[in-house]
Amino acid sequence: MINRIRAIRKDKGLTLADLAAACSPPTTAQTIGRLETGMRTLSIDWLNRIAIALGVEPEDLLTSEAKAKPMVVAKLGPDGPEALSKPREAVPPDVLLGEPVLGVLEIETAQGEYRNGDRIWLREIAADQTQLAINRDVLVPRPGGRFAFGRLIDRSDEFVAILPTGAGQRQLVVRDPAWVATAVMLVRML
Repeated sequence: MINRIRAIRKDKGLTLADLAAACSPPTTAQTIGRLETGMRTLSIDWLNRIAIALGVEPEDLLTSEAKAKPMVVAKLGPDGPEALSKPREAVPPDVLLGEPVLGVLEIETAQGEYRNGDRIWLREIAADQTQLAINRDVLVPRPGGRFAFGRLIDRSDEFVAILPTGAGQRQLVVRDPAWVATAVMLVRML
């Protein structure tokens, strides 16, 4: 059975031992590891115990190979947004479960209103709907595996113009982007 225990546990910043201790009754880190990897059968009882310990619904721990998972696709560093060398799964907040989400932009260096550690959840918008994203933050792919992230300030049939979030940065113009994803939720860890 395919499960998302590891992804959700890591997203919540828990170790195997932390999750094992949070279960009621407590178990061992080795048992949690075996359940995560499928070396031990994930029964309904285990599913419920782990879901309660993680603070999620039991069905959130299960996944289908056919369903696309939201991925952390880029990080915003001091030199602007960069693609990750290896994208990783992102566990959506409860309010976004079941929503069509393109991916996540992780903030590595504070810029504008965004702080280090923030996660910006993005949703791809249809080309004919791009005008509705004017004055909203968007992520747009650029040639060479790069990205542009910032406030969408102009859109035509041939280009999008984006004002980056960092102070003193120049407007970026991206011609015929393959897609445009608008920010739909900011998740900030406390």
